[in-house]
Amino acid sequence: MDNTIIEYFLSLIKIDSESKNEKAVAEKLEKDLEELGAEVLFDNAHQRTGGNVGNLYAYIPGSINKPPILFCAHMDTVKPGNGINPQIKDGLITSDGTTILGADDKSGITEIIWAIKELKESGEKHAPVEILFTISEEIGLKGAKHLDYSLIRSKTGYALDSHQVGRLSIGAPSQNSLKFVVRGKESHAGVAPEKGINAIRVAAEAIAAMPDGRIDSETTCNVGIIKGGKATNVVPNEVIIEAEARSHNKDKLKKVSDEMCQAFREVVKKFQVGKYKAEVEIKVKEEYQAFRLNEKAEVVVLAKDAAEKLDIEFKTEIGGGGSDVNIFNQHGLLMAVAGSGMDKVHTVDECIKISELEIGAKWMLEIIREYSK
Repeated sequence: MDNTIIEYFLSLIKIDSESKNEKAVAEKLEKDLEELGAEVLFDNAHQRTGGNVGNLYAYIPGSINKPPILFCAHMDTVKPGNGINPQIKDGLITSDGTTILGADDKSGITEIIWAIKELKESGEKHAPVEILFTISEEIGLKGAKHLDYSLIRSKTGYALDSHQVGRLSIGAPSQNSLKFVVRGKESHAGVAPEKGINAIRVAAEAIAAMPDGRIDSETTCNVGIIKGGKATNVVPNEVIIEAEARSHNKDKLKKVSDEMCQAFREVVKKFQVGKYKAEVEIKVKEEYQAFRLNEKAEVVVLAKDAAEKLDIEFKTEIGGGGSDVNIFNQHGLLMAVAGSGMDKVHTVDECIKISELEIGAKWMLEIIREYSK
């Protein structure tokens, strides 16, 4: 392994691992974990996600008789994530501006690996540790959704997949994905537009009629994708709209999802040519469920005590996005999302401070020590 945490982080981000292509980085992590004395295996989640490798699971035996504690990060990155060329200036690591950096989530992976490395080198006694590096998190939490949960022995743990070190997300919303397929009637736009029903126009009126953006402190919704049409001289007969709704409140999520759907149902009724009526096909899919941890839960207290020992400012927060932790909590694992120092993620301006990377690893090591007491 590399001599410094910075060298190790750079070695990871130079390995291409966009979603469904995590095999190369997974093979490196397998080797590194085995060098640290871990038992490593892969599940078959990729057979259901369309990727080239499964979730990586590792078990590190301990000398203290306690159930293991789980640490998780995801191996995939968003696009553009191939050919990353890292730059370091004034204590800040960035890409060269043509790609993302990959700190989301290789900073989390690095901090977990480095904490285990330092733990092993110290020779101190510790409880068993489980490590999970998931696939396809960025495209719908697919690795977590298809994980072989019979592997996991832990009851509690952390996913390193957030921003500032010392921040702990103890709640996140549910999310519904919505897909609308609007069907109109095709016609020549220059010769007989009055004989057609413009599906894009129908969709536009429906989108304008539906709720959008910040609904209240717990609830948001957004239209993110619209596809349709063949040419400017053809009245389009089909358009596809993809949207989402999120809320920390189950009833509010249902309400805003229903309102989005109803906007389309009402608008299509207005469009008819002869006997032909506009139609809409609607699909609503639950992506994940909300979770909320108690401030006194062990996973929160451990993180707080460890942070205080390192003079890290600690703060709990309620997140607005989903992560693997939503899925883990649905499966009975009490897990929180810990900050790893990543910033400006999902953009070519993504970056991380070297100091955050270093203190993040120390925080994870101290959590293991606190848990092992």
